Amino acid sequence: MKQQTYKHIHPGVVTIQAMLRKIDYLRLPLASYRDVESILVRQVSKEIDRVLPWQRGHGRRTAAVSLSIGQAVGLTPGKLHNLKLAAFLHDIGLLMLPHDLTIGVNRLDSESYVTVQNHPRLGALLLEPFFFLRESSVLVAHHHERWDGSGYPYGIRGRFIPLGARILSIADAFDAIRIPEVSNRVARNTIALRIIQVAAGTQFDPKLVEALCLLQESIPPSDPVEPTIRNCFNSY
Repeated sequence: MKQQTYKHIHPGVVTIQAMLRKIDYLRLPLASYRDVESILVRQVSKEIDRVLPWQRGHGRRTAAVSLSIGQAVGLTPGKLHNLKLAAFLHDIGLLMLPHDLTIGVNRLDSESYVTVQNHPRLGALLLEPFFFLRESSVLVAHHHERWDGSGYPYGIRGRFIPLGARILSIADAFDAIRIPEVSNRVARNTIALRIIQVAAGTQFDPKLVEALCLLQESIPPSDPVEPTIRNCFNSY
């Protein structure tokens, strides 16, 4: 990716690219590379949190929910790993937008909203050059597509959307839902889940929403983003 192509690159992108480049250059035995990549990409996600403090922890929590669903539907370890990396980095494209669109403004005019809709594509372009993120970059590119085809940036629908991207879409929305005046985590998650259920079949893959619902009664683990995760609802 040529950085000079974009006018509004956040300075933090250069730091993040350097971190990702170091990970990409690692030559590790197969038995350990996934664990090391996960640890280092988690550090990259903390840098994204520093640059976008208004959504601190969103990547980590999205990874927790994504892995819960991914395990429930039987993704292979390799697919789960790529999904985890995509979840940690899925909003990195926001750093390619004008500064006034990356400060957590809730209300956008129509022109700004169209610009923000481009962040999945920009994020994928940022990640694609790194070999270890090739598969994850595809999931990032499509994490705002919708089951009914009305999503962005490409407007693909149904099973044409990669499975990992469909999972990431649900996990991203589940964590991003804001419910004013509800501070209890269990109550908040229950309401968020109901909102996700309403959008099953339009915004979200209904089978994956069903899988998320079945996880609600599972026992939470000690580490919400390890491969053994069984539940995400109390992992904040």
